[in-house]
Amino acid sequence: MELIENMEGLEYNTQRAKLRIPAYGRNIQKMIGYALTISDNEERNKVAKAIVNVMGQVNPYLKEMEDLNHKLWTHLFLISDFELDVDSPYPKPLASTFKEKPQILDYPKNNLRYSHYGIAIQNMISVISEFKEGDEKDHLVRLMVNLMKRMYLTWNRDSVDDDLILKQLDELSKGKLKLSENLNITSTSEILKAAGVTNNNPKQQFKKHKNKNFNPKNKKRF
Repeated sequence: MELIENMEGLEYNTQRAKLRIPAYGRNIQKMIGYALTISDNEERNKVAKAIVNVMGQVNPYLKEMEDLNHKLWTHLFLISDFELDVDSPYPKPLASTFKEKPQILDYPKNNLRYSHYGIAIQNMISVISEFKEGDEKDHLVRLMVNLMKRMYLTWNRDSVDDDLILKQLDELSKGKLKLSENLNITSTSEILKAAGVTNNNPKQQFKKHKNKNFNPKNKKRF
């Protein structure tokens, strides 16, 4: 019977007031609730300052924030639902400012022909396409082809054909960029070697290379 009576006195989270800023916890919210009940203006201000000091100690990471004291006072008013009447060293925030719904951000829409290259590569190809014909442009085209090949391989492709890279370059540049016949593309083995890949399976080795904690000796055998 005693256990049942004790259980009847329990307060569940679903029955409690919603935490306005969960990071500060329920005790801080109760302190602010108590401050709201204080009728004496001087005493209420004294308690508010004490609560702000405690709020700064509750979460140590807050010390790294800029304008920490200003933010703490703003949070004090937020938790009180802007009902606390105290003399803040900063302008009291307006409730309407925080209740306005943020504007919906437009998701960037880029017409990428090949998503594994990303928008940066596509933009670079557009810039190189406007260069005048000559050694500089040929050099940039070769660099771009090799970069495209490396990026193709990092997307865990088992292999890559040079003709495919040249075809995709032609598509992305709308036929404006061609690799000179006297310029060679870096071989797949050299790219993999530079990336620390030594076996013949780029797909698996790139995954291992990305994992700094990978140790072949600890690999399980089935």
